[in-house]
Amino acid sequence: MIYPITKYGAAVLESPTKAVEKFDDELAKLCEDMFESMYVAQGVGLAATQIGLSKRLAVVDVSVGKNPEARLVLANPEIIHVEGDQREEEGCLSLPGFRGNVLRPAYVTVRAQNLKGEVYEMRGEGLLARAFCHEIDHLNGILFLQHLSMLKRDLIKRRIRKLRKTGDW
Repeated sequence: MIYPITKYGAAVLESPTKAVEKFDDELAKLCEDMFESMYVAQGVGLAATQIGLSKRLAVVDVSVGKNPEARLVLANPEIIHVEGDQREEEGCLSLPGFRGNVLRPAYVTVRAQNLKGEVYEMRGEGLLARAFCHEIDHLNGILFLQHLSMLKRDLIKRRIRKLRKTGDW
């Protein structure tokens, strides 16, 4: 099932999520649906909040579906170590059409659970490190807008208000 992407303005996007407690077939199906929804939207990561669910769950695939081994399920993830800096342009499926330069760590180590509930740790660099940070931010109720300058953030918010008035958001 392909879920519609929840857009900026929905309360679920700005609220911390609840921990995943059941690791069962239902969770596996949800993750599969999240991957499909992410691929259709042409993203490299998708948090449960972006499909309207307050679950501490995200999927990431920086290969955009080209390498099945690059598919990662992050249940109850946390960042346990960061190193360095990278500033790159970033976007968000929940803010279609808007991008901005965001400072993120160059290397990130996360601890998460897989579909079976097994805890694992993984180190990512470059785009993967950025995706880890971006998706975990979502699970903490933080959008990439909050990493932009106040001027850029206000500009984007004004544009979204105009889009809402015309029914285009």
